Amino acid sequence: MRVTAIALLLLAATPIFAQKVTIKRVELAGEKIIVHYDLEDSNPNNEYQIALYSSQSNFNTALTKVTGDVGNEVKPGTDRKITWSIREELGPYKGRLSLEVRGKQFVSVAKFTNITTSTKMKRGKNHVINWKPGNSNPINIEFLNGGQQIVAALNQPNNGAYTLYIPKKQSKGKDYIIRITDTRNTQDVAVSKPFMVTPAVPMLLKVIPAIAIVGVAAVLASGGGTDTPDTNDGPAIPDPPFPGN
Repeated sequence: MRVTAIALLLLAATPIFAQKVTIKRVELAGEKIIVHYDLEDSNPNNEYQIALYSSQSNFNTALTKVTGDVGNEVKPGTDRKITWSIREELGPYKGRLSLEVRGKQFVSVAKFTNITTSTKMKRGKNHVINWKPGNSNPINIEFLNGGQQIVAALNQPNNGAYTLYIPKKQSKGKDYIIRITDTRNTQDVAVSKPFMVTPAVPMLLKVIPAIAIVGVAAVLASGGGTDTPDTNDGPAIPDPPFPGN
């Protein structure tokens, strides 16, 4: 693959509402292209949806083999970076390319407020999932593990709360997530942090009562058939001699 030239700074200052994104420089690093840009906003708490486009598709389709400060929830700041794996995206390529960074202020369909990587949910129980709604569109709520759907609630109100019941026979483990999708814009998706599903009763608590019962049975078995002399009855009376002795 050889990129003979790259036209830099196409739309170098791209307005995003009242804010601005400015491409500072573009560098070729092996089979990757790194775009450096500034995202200016007087409100540092705003978030943006950033995408990278190229002239190869006439700027019609966002590039997908990208990492870094790209996608949803990008914060304002200087020297933001997008790394594009050009070979993975285009295969062997020769010629000139122009690049464009586009963005818009991002408000997610939902922002989870009570799920973190340390969250544990017990199977066989109800759990209230809370989030901050981004709009009033109906949503689909999914409970997944490893990409496999376990429970789905479709066309639910985006009211910030949902009660999830985890089946009793659900496998315990990590990497469970909740996914919320805007039914009117299926590209607007919110995914929770991965969390853990645990048994309703810890295994240790299940084992201890069984051990206690076995211990009582052992004591009863050892006590049966054995008389203990009563020291309060006085000295023991010897047996009479056997006749003929």
